[in-house]
Amino acid sequence: MTATLKPAAAAAPAPSIGANLRGYAERVRGGDMGALPAVFGLVVLCTVFSILRPSFLTPGNFANLFTQGAAVTVIAMGLVFVLLLGEIDLSAGFASGVCAAVLAIMLTEQGLPWYAAVAAAILTGVVIGTVLGTLVAKLGIPSFVVTLAAFLGFQGLVLLLVKGGTNISIRDETILAIANKYVPPALGWGLLAACVAAYAALQLLRARKRAGRGLAADPLSLIAVRVGALAVLGGLAVYVLNLERSRNAAVVSLKGVPIVVPIIVVLLVVLTFVLRRTGFGRHLYAVGGNAEAARRAGINVDRMKIAAFMICSTMAAVGGIIAASRASSVDPNTGGSNVLLYAVGAAVIGGTSLFGGKGRVLDAILGGAVVAVIENGMGLMGYSSGVKYIVTGSVLLLAAGVDALSRKRAAATGLR
Repeated sequence: MTATLKPAAAAAPAPSIGANLRGYAERVRGGDMGALPAVFGLVVLCTVFSILRPSFLTPGNFANLFTQGAAVTVIAMGLVFVLLLGEIDLSAGFASGVCAAVLAIMLTEQGLPWYAAVAAAILTGVVIGTVLGTLVAKLGIPSFVVTLAAFLGFQGLVLLLVKGGTNISIRDETILAIANKYVPPALGWGLLAACVAAYAALQLLRARKRAGRGLAADPLSLIAVRVGALAVLGGLAVYVLNLERSRNAAVVSLKGVPIVVPIIVVLLVVLTFVLRRTGFGRHLYAVGGNAEAARRAGINVDRMKIAAFMICSTMAAVGGIIAASRASSVDPNTGGSNVLLYAVGAAVIGGTSLFGGKGRVLDAILGGAVVAVIENGMGLMGYSSGVKYIVTGSVLLLAAGVDALSRKRAAATGLR
């Protein structure tokens, strides 16, 4: 008796680039806008400011954009995790200030090495997030109320830590280098090559796995376009940043990619992997989409909420370290003023939904770029802070409106 061998399932044919473009257009018409509004707004803003103020495109200002928006962008990356659950963290700004104050005290007053001070600051963020998440998840207090109370409390705590209004200077060279130094030009090109190679490998591996499971995979031509686009855009950025920006290069040389950029790239890769390639990330999206359905499916919703707030406050701690590095000091305004508003705005403008269940870490970077461009460009044009707030608020309202309309459109077309 001979056994009958069943043929292996044939892989679904790979859709062409045209088919992928048509599919994307259908999703946009169905309400899935993704990061399209943020990318479009970024292109328009850069074009307008470049025409009105040619100095906007200078290498020095280009480098300044990265360091100027780095702290807000990192805080926004953490806020994405909370927003995915349909929650909010109004304390993230001053939480970053508390962590920055802990860093400064450990460095200046306690004389600890930089790595111990950084560990203390990040541990402070972890504790803050754990407490906030526990109050929201276990006691059922609305996140708006919990984090609003924390906003006020942390503001007072920063004042106490810096002794009522003094300025704690930071002199540690390693900490100062985070937002004020640059990688050597050759290393910048090397890091870009490594990023492009890693991205290409991941795209090919993903396509191979899908084909092995009999699923439709992206064609090699589309993968080549994506990798090529990353290489071109990254190459242009590295080339511009490697140009000499100092007015007197004989005294001091200013060229290279800011050190904070590779740090943000590493955070982007790690957090994106957590959201897209782990069970934790899938559970987080499930809870944000429908918490009760997720609970019935066996997901520990309380644990997801605590973890999301913990990640948010930890990223706020990293943002506080970057802010302290850029200012070379910590004062009562660190993490205050417009930091929280810009961070929430960055996440929402980039495409993360305020209603939960939709968003990516990349959204925070795109939104942070939009906020930084608005603030920088309008500053070059001589507008006051009042005008900047009005314009940024209008952009945030527009982004929230697009999100709300997109959800209604998606519901009407059955895509959600």
